[in-house]
Amino acid sequence: MARRAARQPAAAPAAPVTVTVCRGCCCGTTAKHPGVDHAGQLARLRAGVGTAGQVRAVDCLDACGHSNVVVVSPSAEGRRAGGRPVWLGWVLAEDMIDEIGEWVRAGGPGIVPAPGVLDLQEFQVSRRVRDGLPG
Repeated sequence: MARRAARQPAAAPAAPVTVTVCRGCCCGTTAKHPGVDHAGQLARLRAGVGTAGQVRAVDCLDACGHSNVVVVSPSAEGRRAGGRPVWLGWVLAEDMIDEIGEWVRAGGPGIVPAPGVLDLQEFQVSRRVRDGLPG
């Protein structure tokens, strides 16, 4: 009787860079940021990130004083290299959206430093806020 090779479980796909965009009570509203095309920004961000990562919009990240808030979370590889989620505030200009897409395509946190002026937009959140976020 011939022996069959043991089946190896399929490798789980590596977690990509994730860009979380706040679109709740303050972020993403024309009431707080008139003249900003919020839907256009989200579409531009998705196009800029492309297949290098994923972009998701959430209701509220509870950091309204920094509106518009975007969190760039490292890929699995970036985490292994020491990368941690980077909170960016006041993401209102098109060049910032383009730089986020460029960063994700280059590998994101833990792999490469943030390009352009993104480091000036970075802020720290409280543990209460950070721990209360959905996975």
